[in-house]
Amino acid sequence: MKAKKRAYVSVYNKERIVEFCRYLVEYGYEIVATEGTCRTLREAGIDALSAHELTGYPEPLGGKVRAMHPAVYTGIVANELNEEQLRELDETNAQVFPIELVVINLYPFREDVEAGVPFEEAASHIDVGGLALLNAAARNFMQTVAVCDIDDYDRVLCDLATGVIAEDERKYLMYKAFSYTASYDALVAQYLSYSLRIAFPKTLTVTYEKTQDMLYGENPHQRAAVYREPLLKEGSLARAKQLAGADLTYSNIHDANTALELIKEFDEPAVVVCKHCLPCAAGTAEDLYDAFVCAKNADPLALRGGILAVNGIVDARIAAGLRDTGAEAVVAVGFTPEAMTELRYQKALILLEMPDIRSKMQFSTFDMKKIYGGLLVQTYDTSLLEGAACMTARKPTDVEKRALAFNYKVAKHAHSSAVVIGNERETLGVGAGQSNRRLAFRFAAALAGERTRDAVLASDSGFLNAETLEECRELGITAVIQTGVPDSKTLRLCDKYGICVVSTERRHFKA
Repeated sequence: MKAKKRAYVSVYNKERIVEFCRYLVEYGYEIVATEGTCRTLREAGIDALSAHELTGYPEPLGGKVRAMHPAVYTGIVANELNEEQLRELDETNAQVFPIELVVINLYPFREDVEAGVPFEEAASHIDVGGLALLNAAARNFMQTVAVCDIDDYDRVLCDLATGVIAEDERKYLMYKAFSYTASYDALVAQYLSYSLRIAFPKTLTVTYEKTQDMLYGENPHQRAAVYREPLLKEGSLARAKQLAGADLTYSNIHDANTALELIKEFDEPAVVVCKHCLPCAAGTAEDLYDAFVCAKNADPLALRGGILAVNGIVDARIAAGLRDTGAEAVVAVGFTPEAMTELRYQKALILLEMPDIRSKMQFSTFDMKKIYGGLLVQTYDTSLLEGAACMTARKPTDVEKRALAFNYKVAKHAHSSAVVIGNERETLGVGAGQSNRRLAFRFAAALAGERTRDAVLASDSGFLNAETLEECRELGITAVIQTGVPDSKTLRLCDKYGICVVSTERRHFKA
């Protein structure tokens, strides 16, 4: 067969393709393209040949099978065929057009899904021909160059200008192609599993897109990056926009995500503060500024080095209140121009804009924790007060009901074993991550100090017994909410002391 330098081009995203192909022609390539791409190139004055003109085979079914003509597919792999295979092709008079360069990007299935197109339409747009050709070119990496990323156009052209593409560069382009097609297939599989509500498939196939590199990981010597789930359109910190501040670190994102998961529990104006992935303080009120004041007063030291999540727009008053607090980052629905003016003097303060911060957890995403050599996967804990019932003769007042619900939300997101003491508007002491619940209780009580009188207590699991009840009475705690029902002896003592107890059905341990 007569060798001829030929490039096959089929791109949905036509950004820079005209410039790229113009250089290919200059470097001696004949351009063969699918109909739409060919039209774009010809309109730009590039002498391109359509695939059906090359093969003599039309593009039936709206072009759905145009890429799979044997002459094209075989042309991509023919460069690696041995002499015996080449003779076999000659003997059968098979039509083959050797192709040395393949430039393909695929139909944007993700954009279809994000646009909410019906399942049948999205399925009909799944690219299969481009995948096959790109994988074939990548497999034949030493003879055929596979290009799938617009960002690689310049490096390929630089290599072509020198007259040789090194083996390492070919392997890199091979990796990019297989990574691209694997991600595309994984995205389709994810979409199908979500559509069918398959929570835990036999083989977990997921893909993520990198949004940015981190300044460093948990420690300065560790590298890190942030990836996002392509199918999760809202409510993710990975999609937040940084407006100001220092470069983000792994710990910034980790802490901010803890604050984000907690703030999603609130529909009313709320501000939460987290540090080292632990809720430190929370406040709520009818006005967002008052909620901020509550969170700030709950534990003034918590703001130093802390991450704030605000489920509203930060105004000038809140911005002024952040002055000299030492807060490290604020993630909020937005920031007023006046707030930005106030905050511009705090150059290190990280500001993250997230208009969809109130978006609730979706079925299409899961809580995943990497373990060495494996992965733990679970659904998110989206329950809260299921089966809540008062176990004592005295029922909680309306104020106590609000206080119990508010502090129980915080306890749910604090590390187990968690105990939170607070009132209806602010946490007063948060104890979490201790080896036992008594230690967490004493830690929370120490932080609350004298403010425990007439406060309530929330625990993410069972807490009350005769001993802890005595301590609650001494502190002036008036109501307790916990998972599970205390024993009858403890409940009789609660009635004696006038302390009401609300029990829920589901525990909320958090590692």
